[in-house]
Amino acid sequence: MDSDVKIVLKSGKDISLIRRHPWIFSGAIKKIYGDPVEGELVHVYNNKDEFLAQGHFQPGSIAVRIISFQHQELNGNFWREKFKSAWQLRKELGLIGSSSTNVYRLFHAEGDNIPGLIIDYYNGHVVLQIHSVGIYHNLPHILQALRELYGDRLMTVYSKSKSTLPAVGNIIPKDEFLLGNTENTLVSENNLKFRIEWKEGQKTGFFIDQRENRTLLQKYSANRDVLNMFSYTGGFTMYSLAGKAKNVHSVDSSARAIELTNENVSLNFKNAPHEAYNEDAFRFMDKIKDKYDLIVLDPPAFAKHQSSLYNALQGYKRLNQIVLEQIRPGGILFTFSCSQVVSKENFRKSVFAAAVNAKRNVRILHQLTQPGDHPVNIFHPEGEYLKGLVLYVE
Repeated sequence: MDSDVKIVLKSGKDISLIRRHPWIFSGAIKKIYGDPVEGELVHVYNNKDEFLAQGHFQPGSIAVRIISFQHQELNGNFWREKFKSAWQLRKELGLIGSSSTNVYRLFHAEGDNIPGLIIDYYNGHVVLQIHSVGIYHNLPHILQALRELYGDRLMTVYSKSKSTLPAVGNIIPKDEFLLGNTENTLVSENNLKFRIEWKEGQKTGFFIDQRENRTLLQKYSANRDVLNMFSYTGGFTMYSLAGKAKNVHSVDSSARAIELTNENVSLNFKNAPHEAYNEDAFRFMDKIKDKYDLIVLDPPAFAKHQSSLYNALQGYKRLNQIVLEQIRPGGILFTFSCSQVVSKENFRKSVFAAAVNAKRNVRILHQLTQPGDHPVNIFHPEGEYLKGLVLYVE
């Protein structure tokens, strides 16, 4: 949806755009010439009437999400070039054409310079999440770009946007097939097999962003008793078993997630030393004293908005304290936060407070983040949402 809407920023408020940050906050706007509707393409100027960028308008704190810093037509060729750039990056990372891995993130919103668009690739099947009306209006261009990239290998395109796309005008957000109708598939990640269900699963079906951190866990797993909390479908579990762990226990509150964990174990191992528990995490952790010497804490996001930050930090402190009090001496803790509003510094402070309260000597072995197919735009540090620490606990 194109328009002639012009947005002029207040004096001095153009600094963020000069620094190529992709968001314009409502408080930075001096005047709007026109009456834009949500998702409409608008042109942004500074107080001297000099063009800065163009992007999609939306009501709220973030008023414009920048799509281009050039005055150009955002046509099919524009989208084609964006997708080629994303494709080339994944190829450089060794993900496209890999003989051992056929699951990766193709498009990562601001990290690939298109705010509001997430696309994950699962062995010939694509799941996308749309986070803005402006992106929704460009679905035909997005589908065409996907077809050109993958050709006959593209079997399914599923839009899982009901929970991420706002209802505006005649847009009724829903999860739907845009191509094909396949609901699940088998994928390979570093030669480990996983059953992926995108219709009912969390996010797009799998936590692709933990691939490299799972690989690191494998190196620490030999001869250890491992607990994978908030295990979902057992990503960390498979890598612990591949690393020759003595025993592995998976815990999740979702019965279906536990079913898939057990299926994934069967796909990869015979007679694996593994047990799965469909149980509340905090209830389970009441009875783990000295049972484990390698524990993974990968909980769902505790905060999705700034207003929830304090409670989230308290939650991370409580969770980590429980584990630090009970893990065996010489144990290793992989602990994570995927809450975007929780900074690396705040997360580390919460874990520090947990260690103080637990009265344990704790050393940091690794500081973890998301992999290269979830790139962070250097001009948009907020995109670094995944934080992790590997701790040695005496």
